[in-house]
Amino acid sequence: MAERFDLVVFDWDGTVLDSASAIVRSILAACRDLGLPEPTEERARYVIGLGLGDALRHAVPELAEDQYPRMVERYRYHYLAADQDLTLFPGVAGTIEWLVGQGRYLAVATGKSRIGLNRALAHSGLGKFFHSTRCADECFSKPHPAMLEELMEELGVAPERTLMIGDTTHDLQMAKNAGVSGLAVSFGAHPVEVLRAESPLACVGTPHELDAWLRKNI
Repeated sequence: MAERFDLVVFDWDGTVLDSASAIVRSILAACRDLGLPEPTEERARYVIGLGLGDALRHAVPELAEDQYPRMVERYRYHYLAADQDLTLFPGVAGTIEWLVGQGRYLAVATGKSRIGLNRALAHSGLGKFFHSTRCADECFSKPHPAMLEELMEELGVAPERTLMIGDTTHDLQMAKNAGVSGLAVSFGAHPVEVLRAESPLACVGTPHELDAWLRKNI
């Protein structure tokens, strides 16, 4: 089979790292700290993948603008208190290493901050495998195509040779906006029905299925 993609871009939270539940818990705890109504878990999960400012504006619409710094501080407090205990999805590290061995460029496009992603890459040991990364505090937030456009330009890869893998509609919409193919994983933040509504190439339900799809189609 002819090679189909030269660049594979991964979202991080909910796609590589099993962190969606920790993000939801941190949003809810930050709301309690500030005496604000807690969003539903569904609403909190929806914002995963967005930049933190955009995420909190969607998750907690009651939050006054002058409370955002405090909300961000409390969210980060709760998330960082537990992030060392978070683990990669089983098998994902092996999939990433295999892709590099196949000569593919690998990148990350994430709603995390640069400090947060660097911390996660160092803790996971995966930083050495990625050729480039983009974060929400240095680009427009998803679903704007800027992250993918910058990665493709930097690495010299055309949209038709690029694949975006993510667990949210934000990832898939970003891929569409950049003219890039999208592959959905339903083991992260967003439910399978809303992912399929974005018409990805496929929607895989487990990390094992992700690995099998890539080995067959990449």
